[in-house]
Amino acid sequence: MKKKLARKPAAQAAAAPAQPVRLLPLGAALMAGGLSLSAMAQDTATPAPKEKALSAVTVNATTEAPPEDGYRATATRVGKTLQDPHDVPQAITTVTRSLMEEQQVGSLKEALRNVSGLTFNAAEGGRSGDNMMLRGFYTYGDIYLDGIRDTAQYNRETFNLEQVDVLRGAAAMLFGRGQAGGVINQVSKTPMLVDRNRVTGSVGTDDYRELTGDFNKVLGDTTAVRLNVMKRDEGSWRSNPATGTEPEIHREGAAASIGFGLFTDNELIVSHQYLRTDDNPDYGISFDNATHKPTKRFDESDFWGIDQNFDESETNISTVTHTYRFTGKTQLRTQLRYSNYKRAYWASAPSNTVAPSDRGNAPKTRKSDTDNLVLQSDFSTEFNALGMKHELVTGIEYLHEDSVRWGLLNLGTNARPYYSSSVVNRASASKYEGDTYSVYAQDSIEFVKDWKVVLGARRDFMDAEYSAVRSPELKFNENSYRAGLSWQPSEYAHYYLSWSDSFSPTADLYQLSGGEFPPERSDVVELGAKFMFFEGDLAFRTALYRATKDWERNNDLESTASILTRKRRTDGLEFELAGRITDKWEVFAGLALMDSEILKVAVNRNATTGVVTSANPNFKGERARNTPTYTFNFWSTYALGNGWKVGGGAEGKGERYGYNPSAGGTAAFNPNKAPAYVRWDAMVAYEQPKWAVRLNLRNLFDEVYYDAIYDNGGFTVPGTRRSAILTTEFKF
Repeated sequence: MKKKLARKPAAQAAAAPAQPVRLLPLGAALMAGGLSLSAMAQDTATPAPKEKALSAVTVNATTEAPPEDGYRATATRVGKTLQDPHDVPQAITTVTRSLMEEQQVGSLKEALRNVSGLTFNAAEGGRSGDNMMLRGFYTYGDIYLDGIRDTAQYNRETFNLEQVDVLRGAAAMLFGRGQAGGVINQVSKTPMLVDRNRVTGSVGTDDYRELTGDFNKVLGDTTAVRLNVMKRDEGSWRSNPATGTEPEIHREGAAASIGFGLFTDNELIVSHQYLRTDDNPDYGISFDNATHKPTKRFDESDFWGIDQNFDESETNISTVTHTYRFTGKTQLRTQLRYSNYKRAYWASAPSNTVAPSDRGNAPKTRKSDTDNLVLQSDFSTEFNALGMKHELVTGIEYLHEDSVRWGLLNLGTNARPYYSSSVVNRASASKYEGDTYSVYAQDSIEFVKDWKVVLGARRDFMDAEYSAVRSPELKFNENSYRAGLSWQPSEYAHYYLSWSDSFSPTADLYQLSGGEFPPERSDVVELGAKFMFFEGDLAFRTALYRATKDWERNNDLESTASILTRKRRTDGLEFELAGRITDKWEVFAGLALMDSEILKVAVNRNATTGVVTSANPNFKGERARNTPTYTFNFWSTYALGNGWKVGGGAEGKGERYGYNPSAGGTAAFNPNKAPAYVRWDAMVAYEQPKWAVRLNLRNLFDEVYYDAIYDNGGFTVPGTRRSAILTTEFKF
């Protein structure tokens, strides 16, 4: 069946090797954190004969590259084991490499335009960088790289990504502390047992230039090395009328990895990723205080930044991943990662009354230096007990975080400020240092044929010191749970009911929190169905959910309040389609309908007087900020023959609110509003086995639309106007 063949790559990765292997000393050291789990494997796993002459041998012997997924992903690890997304009893959206390449995606933000129910926040208050909302809830604490927390504030790129998995709903049982919206997991490219090289060069309007390279070289029967590189520069259609300054993007990166024992019982991958950014950030335009719409006093193309503004970052991430397979169904996977994130920025905020000038406006500055160390070990096995089939996943994790943040020191005057990324205001330093210890276990039990129940629990112990809150010593011991019921009457249909919860103390994200309030708690109930059509080539899913969050914290360090809402909720309905309708016709589409509501307004305590105040009671019953009633995305391509392919699609969002839900008073609810929009894109390509040329057109009808909104309501950022990118690709 085609569907079984589609699952074959995932099976290959989990399969036993075709030849004997040797235990590597470094791999043995990494296994130390999970040795007690291997003893459990001997007691619980059902012995299974090792498979011989599987596809791994075929792959080693061929010069052809392994098959690509197209728009429908066939493997994901967001459930801690390698699975087909169709089998996971929770909503998952996967943006594949094929989809990103056809759309000429460079940044993670651009890739996530393909995720329905997701909106973008404009940078402010120290939360600049990738900053998204999913199902109406923040995700800045829920971004991961290969299953490891990646919450530092920077702008991520896709040049080294195989795919992006979005697991919707509370996921603390699998990933630790987090929000109600879901988890965004970036999946890195890894070495392959086939020689394959790819170079692309792109040029476009607004000074767009990009060069990428993906080089994979086989060094032995089970050893390979892979190198990915990227350099991209972009200008903008917006500019400062006084100086001609434009928002700019300048980014470069390199990622190298080497794999030993690939597709064997004893696999070791060592990797390092480097990313450098040097941008001139765009904070958009202000809202009009009278109309509560984007201001008309200035043109949409006006930019308040100046040449001296900057957003500089340097990211280094080193990872060692060891996988030991006891049998075809039992494995131990251990990851050790050290990462360092440096970032400094000086941005000019827009104004509704002051025109752009050569002096900038309302400077926003920040510098941060973050070190993270993570040891994570996951053990999975399958066995039979009490007449039932069990799929057990259990693991441990240690996370050490050490970060310091400063404001930058003004080297000029208030009339003409000037900042340098190397000169900080020492008096403004805020420090965070935390240790988190976690243990979890989950069992998926097939209690009768085609019916499974999923039960999981996790315990997180967090001990942290934070210099910028009223209770500098923060200790939390929290439980998280996951439960689900699945019915798969055939390999093409899956019905499920799931419940999951999460918690977040939020101090690690540099939110104003303090110890006098309990941590954020969320829970999500989801009823869903997943179907396969055309023998597995086309996947369709739908989900009906209710997500509730208590004690929602503020994400803006410049705010005087710590609690945004006491309780709020999003009820939603989602539809998604991904895959091939015919051999020539592919489609990826999503629709999310969201009904969000504030159920209880904020309660805050004055840091000096201790007086407790409540937010404006008129906020109760109103829609949450930056949560439109609908979002949708659509992309489709068709191969015309003789190498020609055409494609196109649209991305749209409903009206979004921006306001401060913790504000006091009794004024009527009248928030700033970013209007609804639809952006159309198109693509035409000519593809040959060794080379290709592709033309991408963005915002085909040249509409003015507002891409991101500062959720406290001060400003909104216009999206790109009509632009064109021409890409040439060579394979060898």
